[in-house]
Amino acid sequence: MTTETAPWLVVGLGNPGPDYAGTRHNVGFLVVDELAERARGRFAKHKRVHAQVAEERLQGHRAVLAKPSTYMNESGGPVKGLLDFYKVPTDRLVVIHDELDIPFAALRLKLGGGDNGHNGLRSIRRSTGSGEFYRVRVGIGRPPGRQDPADFVLKPWAAVERKELALLVSDAADAVELLLHEGLERAQNRYHS
Repeated sequence: MTTETAPWLVVGLGNPGPDYAGTRHNVGFLVVDELAERARGRFAKHKRVHAQVAEERLQGHRAVLAKPSTYMNESGGPVKGLLDFYKVPTDRLVVIHDELDIPFAALRLKLGGGDNGHNGLRSIRRSTGSGEFYRVRVGIGRPPGRQDPADFVLKPWAAVERKELALLVSDAADAVELLLHEGLERAQNRYHS
């Protein structure tokens, strides 16, 4: 399968289960849920890989939307399994994740780079042997005061954040669609302003 005919693999990072559903660390799951809803798709348990998947069309492109069924720090195994199963090269992988170093409600997109202390990205880099994949980084801001960042990301959204969360998730889904349809530079020009 050539790169042009391979689907995109769009992975939202998060932790499974109801205890984590409303936390900042699960914003990646919210974004892929939004993308699936727009495509009128449904997630189903993958038959071979520990992930929920929905095979859809986004902006005319074949895409596999995925939510690993493992904890965030073990996301690499499912992502590698999906890349292999669908024969997707890493340059057609988009990972959506929370980002502490970006202010709440801001988005940044990039190709490649380090993991910046993010355990989900570290796991993906380790399992795939590459960091050369697209990232849609959803800003959650830094924790207040001296709160431990690990605790902060696993806490529910604050009331003021919840008021803006739907718009943030919608913007992030728009950014993914623009990235697939028009490329990284156009998406960065729109969302980095």
